[in-house]
Amino acid sequence: MDKIRITKQFDFEMAHALWNYDGLCSNIHGHSYKLFVTLIGSINNNIESPKNGMVVDFGDIKKWVKTSLVDEFDHALLVNEKADFQSLQISKQMFNRLKIMSFQPTCENLLLYIAEKIKAQLPEQLKLFSLKLQETATSYAEWFASDNE
Repeated sequence: MDKIRITKQFDFEMAHALWNYDGLCSNIHGHSYKLFVTLIGSINNNIESPKNGMVVDFGDIKKWVKTSLVDEFDHALLVNEKADFQSLQISKQMFNRLKIMSFQPTCENLLLYIAEKIKAQLPEQLKLFSLKLQETATSYAEWFASDNE
């Protein structure tokens, strides 16, 4: 059976600060992230199906990823739970989208988090093939299912 890879791109703005980091990224700063989600599967050849000819409807990918990830991260500030975040919680006006993470919110760790959330939502006939999270115009991290089997 032939396999096809389908990719959808998502854009969101997010800030983070790296706890205990020895450089400028220890300060709160933001990025314009680009997330590329690639799924792999077989084409639906059921002529009776409204999804005939598709591996998956791009609208379904958008629904899964936007509601579970992009909406959570867009215009949010992510910090490690080990950081002194209590002072940020005092000002709800500016920090009402503060997300306390159980991990250092690096591009790499975010990909691991994103991979698990997406895999949990996919129907049986689809597999997460890869993810790419672009943090700046020249920097990104990638996750491949084949590297994690």
